[in-house]
Amino acid sequence: MTSAVTTDTSARPGYGQLLRTPGALGFLLPGFAARQPFAMLIIGIVLLVQHTTGSYGDAGIVATVTGVSMALFAPQMGKLVDRRGQSAVLVPVVFAHAAAIGALTALALLGAPMWALALAAVPAGASVPQVGPMVRARWAAKLEGSPLVPTAAAFESVTDELTFVVGPVLATFLCTTIHPSAGLIAEASLTLLGGLLFAAQRGTQPKPAPRLAGGEKHASALSIPGLRVLVIAFVGIGAVFGGMLISLAAFSNEMGNPGANGLLYGVFAGGNMIAGIACGTIAWKIGPRRRLILGYVGLTAAASVLWAANSVILLGALGLVVGLCIAPALITGYTMIEQLVPASSRTEAFTALTGAVALGQAAAVTVAGRLTDAYGSTAGFLVPMAATALALVVLLSLRGKLAPKAPSRIVSSSSDAGSPSAGSPSAGSPSAAPSHTASSNTASSTRPPAARNRVNERGIGHRVPVTVD
Repeated sequence: MTSAVTTDTSARPGYGQLLRTPGALGFLLPGFAARQPFAMLIIGIVLLVQHTTGSYGDAGIVATVTGVSMALFAPQMGKLVDRRGQSAVLVPVVFAHAAAIGALTALALLGAPMWALALAAVPAGASVPQVGPMVRARWAAKLEGSPLVPTAAAFESVTDELTFVVGPVLATFLCTTIHPSAGLIAEASLTLLGGLLFAAQRGTQPKPAPRLAGGEKHASALSIPGLRVLVIAFVGIGAVFGGMLISLAAFSNEMGNPGANGLLYGVFAGGNMIAGIACGTIAWKIGPRRRLILGYVGLTAAASVLWAANSVILLGALGLVVGLCIAPALITGYTMIEQLVPASSRTEAFTALTGAVALGQAAAVTVAGRLTDAYGSTAGFLVPMAATALALVVLLSLRGKLAPKAPSRIVSSSSDAGSPSAGSPSAGSPSAAPSHTASSNTASSTRPPAARNRVNERGIGHRVPVTVD
């Protein structure tokens, strides 16, 4: 059983209170500019490579290599950020990414062979600056222990969705009206400018993890079982994004209305944004682990009926429901990082989850694309269903790994009041419990275990709301 105790009951957590956090706007505005290119990269690659090769299949291969490379290297970048600091890592990374995108663009325009484009896609993906996780790490550092942590996670989810609505539209407009390479050029320019402005905000960045004595290495965040469970759950969420991206386009073409694709994906993304905004305004009474499971059950159920849609209106309604179900699971997963991962490894943990979404998206684009080519959009919609169902099975089977270790807080009962346990304060210690605590626990010892746990979690003589999972 986990509990989160809220000590500030004077104000309900909300976006206004969140944005009044000292120093928040200083990193939010450049952070938004720096993360915008993240959503422009894949669509920019697809449009440029398709223009130069005439093949969507080749464009998909280059885009998939980029996504997989980012997913594999993102946690390593996060680990480096935790050890060296955000600015120290971000400045060289944005220059490296701009150079990698420049090389990929030049190779495509020069008609380079596919193997050369795929090879150039590796550094292009590996050098994607993980600004979103860095922003989340700054929120976690400033709000540690605050009831605003879930609100910050919801705010970041809404920001991500806004990025994925604006970014692809901007890249498509530039590629189709100016030049096929304009989308990637804008992506590299925004990455460089926004990344440098964000890195300049040194006052709000988390402090690097201190060096361990004797040359001992810091444990990786991925060594934490709970984080590995969340990674699997986020791969499933990424598969929903990738599967919807391909299948919605194919469905629109089958219906003889290709223009409906943008509307359908906008409704899907809009549902995610609406749910994200709502999640940030709710004072939750159930714990994050239960919220994650309930949200994922809803997501799996919604994704399981997409294949049955036979009209644009019905698919739009189902896509809206899927979008509404993504945000609670996504936001809760990010929120749980504070409980599961020590502060010294949180950027690595956030980048692992972001990379998991990218990996799921890349895999789903490939699989759904092949299924759609062979059997139509109905088969493509099976990818989100299968991915979320498998992830849900893992989530339910390993849900115990998501429970954070409870702090050592042992109170003597009547049977051992005279001899403090090894984990309890000694009788002569200034921190020892007062006498009424022992008597209260004597009375509670006759209660069922669940009731005794509730008494201990709430504390004695304190009226604070407790969220129980």
